[in-house]
Amino acid sequence: MDKCRLAIVVRGRVQGVGFRYYTRDIARSLGLTGWVRNRPDGSMELEAQGEAPDLELLCRQLKEGPSMSHVSNVIIKDIPVVKETEETVFSIRY
Repeated sequence: MDKCRLAIVVRGRVQGVGFRYYTRDIARSLGLTGWVRNRPDGSMELEAQGEAPDLELLCRQLKEGPSMSHVSNVIIKDIPVVKETEETVFSIRY
């Protein structure tokens, strides 16, 4: 299968509830690469790369979020894939 990459913004109560760690753990369990970080406006953004079925599963999990969160909106956009040598894990950016 070909690799795909998504840019995703998650809005709602997504900061201070462990959402970045939740996202990182799911992404790593699916074998995805990329990153996640909080944004100054209170939302969270991430880029994730991998096979389409795994990215779809990640997106479904993001819409649910961890137990203390409340997701109001998830914006998903296809973006160009990065070389595997440039990114080998899914990480949290600060």
